[in-house]
Amino acid sequence: MAQADGETRTVIMTVDDDPGVSRAVARDLRRRYGATCRIVRAESGESALEALRELKLRGDLVAVILADYRMPQMNGIEFLEQAMDVYPGARRVLLTAYADTEAAIDAINVVDLDHYLLKPWAVS
Repeated sequence: MAQADGETRTVIMTVDDDPGVSRAVARDLRRRYGATCRIVRAESGESALEALRELKLRGDLVAVILADYRMPQMNGIEFLEQAMDVYPGARRVLLTAYADTEAAIDAINVVDLDHYLLKPWAVS
């Protein structure tokens, strides 16, 4: 959302179909980046795409999109592919389990993935 001084607010979006994981990721991001960024979370690729379109209409800048690889209806790579159409400049991060590292390699090639994170992770 646009701020009073005319600047747009930077958004970090996280997408995970597991509500507990979704809340945990958003909580960790808020702890680290909440003072400077708005953290938006979604629990499906479709709802995340809808939120991205709304953010675009409002003029928000989305800096980073984190997506879980294993989601029903639309996996993380498919979601990131569509998200690139809305925010092509956003950094793309895939959350994967150790067994899905091959998916991360695919994502590097398909969606020009910037990073991948293995789940679970440790929070300090």
